Amino acid sequence: MPQSCWLTMSRKLIVGGNWKCMRISCLSVLAIVLFSEVVIAPPAPFLPILRSTLRSDFNLAAQNCWTGKGGAFTGEISAEMLMNLNIPWVILGHSERRTLLGESDEMVAEKVAYALSQGMKVILCCGETLEQREKNETTMVVARQIKAVADKIQSWNNVVIAYEPIWAIGTGKIATPQQAQEVHANIRAWLSQNVGEAVAQAVRIQYGGETLHTLHPLLHTTWTSLSTSLMYLIHMLIRHCCQL
Repeated sequence: MPQSCWLTMSRKLIVGGNWKCMRISCLSVLAIVLFSEVVIAPPAPFLPILRSTLRSDFNLAAQNCWTGKGGAFTGEISAEMLMNLNIPWVILGHSERRTLLGESDEMVAEKVAYALSQGMKVILCCGETLEQREKNETTMVVARQIKAVADKIQSWNNVVIAYEPIWAIGTGKIATPQQAQEVHANIRAWLSQNVGEAVAQAVRIQYGGETLHTLHPLLHTTWTSLSTSLMYLIHMLIRHCCQL
């Protein structure tokens, strides 16, 4: 097992569950993970319900927020609103918002910068399409997405990076641990060269695409931090400790 897999490493493990636009029956799914920080991102209408019922050591995340302060932006949610609801996390730059809603790297970066300025913690999503991977453009695409954010923020203390290859989300295709680890290593290398070695070593990086078929489909976690056996243990804990 690589040294990075040991739980004694300095970066605290984080497990995030994005419920996307799933029906309310998903409210019964809770991740029980030892030694990890748990962040759950239900659809926006369920945030207040979960805030009042969820165990106190689990964190809640919104799936999106606006680029700035609230105003005449119908349908949007501002960081201030989320903070007022005691929602400390937000997912930004998810591939579905980039591809379906046309959010550019610059728009995502603006959202990240503003959310951080309001005291929120951000899960920043990045990743390439299948066409980009086949053209060997993965490193370039991910670096471009992260650079847009790096140009607008001063501190990475409250940022978690989620590498989510678009070709491995809802397609049945699965990125291997080696593929994910390679991209994670490239992200750290880019941060080291362009932001600083301290940030590169401290920032937490998740894998946010499909995992092995034996794992719960709502579980997004870090391949470079967890061995396959521990992943399976987490899966079994979810099955036995939650009412699915």
